[in-house]
Amino acid sequence: MTEENSQTHPMSRRFRGFLPVVVDVETAGFNPAKDALLEIAAVMVTMDENGFLHRGETYLQQIDPFEGANFEQSSLDFTGIDPWDPEREAVPEREGLSEIFSPIRKAMKAFDCKRAVLVGHNATFDHNFVFAASMRADIKRNPFHPFSRLTTRKKPPTFSAVSLIAGRNLGAFHPRLSNSVIAELKSCG
Repeated sequence: MTEENSQTHPMSRRFRGFLPVVVDVETAGFNPAKDALLEIAAVMVTMDENGFLHRGETYLQQIDPFEGANFEQSSLDFTGIDPWDPEREAVPEREGLSEIFSPIRKAMKAFDCKRAVLVGHNATFDHNFVFAASMRADIKRNPFHPFSRLTTRKKPPTFSAVSLIAGRNLGAFHPRLSNSVIAELKSCG
């Protein structure tokens, strides 16, 4: 081990300088360039002094659809999200993504990581929507690596991951999804 490696945080060494962040999005369709990003949830992964991974803080943002966004009724029916619900606490893409990205950048610094890597059950889908929204919002400091992501091996559940992470329509916080993803991360390295 080099002297430089011995001074970096074990999280950085375990994931080759990447900080794994469990992410899920809810959208109004399948096309990241045309369909609205409606919600994003990010669950931080932490590491204790013995090198064990644990579920960290959860961040959730409801997002206002961008002007001219497409809405597939089948997607809205599946997620149960009404983008026009006056009780929805949605914010513009730029604000919502900035609120999600800020704690990720802080954790990257704390764990000596160069970039974050998006982890999820359908990471390519989530990654594409996060990057499309970041480009629309002109966000220059997206913490996620532009082409790396980790997709878990397990079949995705038949329910909305954001709903599980946030506890929407369930009455209480439900950690099952991100815990299963973190279990998969524990098998890495």
